[in-house]
Amino acid sequence: MAYSSSPPAPADPLAVNLPRAPGRENFPVASVLIASHLRPAIRAFYDVVRHADDIADDPHLPSAEKARRIDRIAAGLNGDRTGDGRTIHLLEVLDATGHRPAARHALRMMDAFRADIRSEPCRDWSDLAEYCRASADPVGRFLLDLHDEGSGAHEASDALCTALQILNHLQDMGEDRRALGRVYLPLAMIAEAGGRVEDLDRPALTPGLRGAVDRALARTGDLLDRAAELPSLLRSRRLAAEARTILSLARSLSRRLRDSDPLAHRVAPTRPDAARAVAAGVLSLAGVGRGRTAT
Repeated sequence: MAYSSSPPAPADPLAVNLPRAPGRENFPVASVLIASHLRPAIRAFYDVVRHADDIADDPHLPSAEKARRIDRIAAGLNGDRTGDGRTIHLLEVLDATGHRPAARHALRMMDAFRADIRSEPCRDWSDLAEYCRASADPVGRFLLDLHDEGSGAHEASDALCTALQILNHLQDMGEDRRALGRVYLPLAMIAEAGGRVEDLDRPALTPGLRGAVDRALARTGDLLDRAAELPSLLRSRRLAAEARTILSLARSLSRRLRDSDPLAHRVAPTRPDAARAVAAGVLSLAGVGRGRTAT
């Protein structure tokens, strides 16, 4: 579950890959598979973290000012009503659904935006995984809490969110380097494949960088394999259908990144990929076994 940057709409909350620009997300936000009474809370959560992400990415703001604004959002999530208006709205919506404690997941994501402000490269896979624990995994945990799911789905949800975030980083690695000075692809992985971090500035993948991307995709494939059981762990039929849709889209994006060059052109799921993913979700919703809730 993670927010990331392509059409149709923003990152499906079950998979939060935060988009780099409006309208360029891989996974839909608050899709029709999610129960309608929960969608306002998901949109409010998205608005808060999207705003924080925009602050961290703003090329015109000094780092100190970015940090001050992120701290203001964090204060609002802790209940300070003089904080950001978006946080006040999120807390009000969560209060209405009886899920006020779920705001802690948005608060956890502020750590990722602070890391983005520092723009320190990921040295190894552990660094990248730690970043994803703050930047992506809280989105899945938020959705699980919103649907009153237990902790049994946490590990599979985290695996899906982390995988989605890494796929997003691989999509945008050239732009992240050029526009933001960030390197999420682990430096050790680049070096082990015979590449250099400067290769990210090129118009196409070098053999070394291609090797590093393929290694990252292999590790991400392992995460998706671990996430595959997520739908079967969920009591909510709708959330399970959403998870199947996201898993299908994630595997499609992974295949396209394996077969294409993300430095040379934008790599994203295609319309047929999206159609297959939606079909998987709808069929899942129609055929999920008895005993699960419809929410």
